[in-house]
Amino acid sequence: MSTLNTHHDYGVNKQHNKNYLFPLTAMTTLFFLWGFITVLNDVLIPRLKGVFDLSYFEAMLVQFCFFGAYFIVSIPAGILVKQLGYKKGILTGLIIASIGCMLFYPAVVVHEYWLFLGALFVLAAGITVLQVSANPYVAALGPDKTASSRLNLAQALNALGTTVGPYVGGILFFGTAGTLAASAASAESVKVPYLMLAVALLLIAIVFAFIKLPEIEAHKEDSTDTETRSLMQAPHLTMGVVAIFCYVGGEVAIGSFLVNYFGEAHIAGLEEHAAAALISYYWGGAMVGRFVGSALLQKIAPSKAIAFNAISVIALLLITIFTQGDVALYSVLAIGLFNSIMFPTIFSVAIEKLGPLTSKGSGWLCLAIVGGALVPLLQGYIADTVNIQDSFFVPMVCYVFIAWYGLNAVRLAKKW
Repeated sequence: MSTLNTHHDYGVNKQHNKNYLFPLTAMTTLFFLWGFITVLNDVLIPRLKGVFDLSYFEAMLVQFCFFGAYFIVSIPAGILVKQLGYKKGILTGLIIASIGCMLFYPAVVVHEYWLFLGALFVLAAGITVLQVSANPYVAALGPDKTASSRLNLAQALNALGTTVGPYVGGILFFGTAGTLAASAASAESVKVPYLMLAVALLLIAIVFAFIKLPEIEAHKEDSTDTETRSLMQAPHLTMGVVAIFCYVGGEVAIGSFLVNYFGEAHIAGLEEHAAAALISYYWGGAMVGRFVGSALLQKIAPSKAIAFNAISVIALLLITIFTQGDVALYSVLAIGLFNSIMFPTIFSVAIEKLGPLTSKGSGWLCLAIVGGALVPLLQGYIADTVNIQDSFFVPMVCYVFIAWYGLNAVRLAKKW
């Protein structure tokens, strides 16, 4: 293990005097864009649910196909990034994602639900390659000890995208109160937003093709089969994979049900366009929390922050499940604030000290994003068979494990 750590420290020390401001700034545009794209699913789900008259379980196939792509594509993406480097990995991800956005046009024209699911899968495949490239790259652009802080800052821009996304998507997909009837029976409103995203992704790809990004030498060394197998003996990584599965699953499941949850008579009785606008507060809390967290994590142990935030979310979910009206509404929205630092902090804790195995470890963690495919499906099943409010017990179980990981992460890391 000491060999890996020496290589990694050497790579960082060799590069720590470089000015990383420009590449970090360039990377944040990607975090913003994929945040915007991912959170559009929260508005797309009720849109397609109404258009195709779907059950909750069927509607959650949107998240199943989107986040299922992470499970299928993450390992090949990790290998691709290892071979091509971070920059070419980013370009590949942008191009694939733009193709996925373009596929929404034929899906709308043919008006088949499975075509929407296929377009989402291709789009998510591109986002997966971006994630595998961008997260470890940002973590490596500077000293190890501030990796959590950098990732949280980048994820704060991601959260800006997720804050703006539901509001813009709500207007584009549902219209305003006066224009709802015009598009109530069709998915036509979905076409233009995704075509605009396709153009934006291609333009950013062109810009990135001409940007000079620094190489991370510590991540370029070849890893042997023995070293690959040794990742299984890194408990802070393997348990981190489970924590990422639980976190993404819990966060996505909660966001996916908000529009329908706010439509419940005993909660708020809101129409879809008004409920979609409220989702911005859920993701806006995550944005605020990430900016604050980026500063606090320079002084607070990342593992303690994970545990505190997970326990806070468990408390808020219990309020969400057992109360009604404004209390239930505001408690579930407040979860966003405490979700804020979890993904980047769990990610940076899990890849700590992996050295030249970092890109492989990153692939494993992105593989775990499949939680966003499976947990919403399970919650959809509970919502169909019991009720939507009690279905929030599903993500609560996820946060119980995350709290355990936060409390034990330091002990686990010492075993590596």
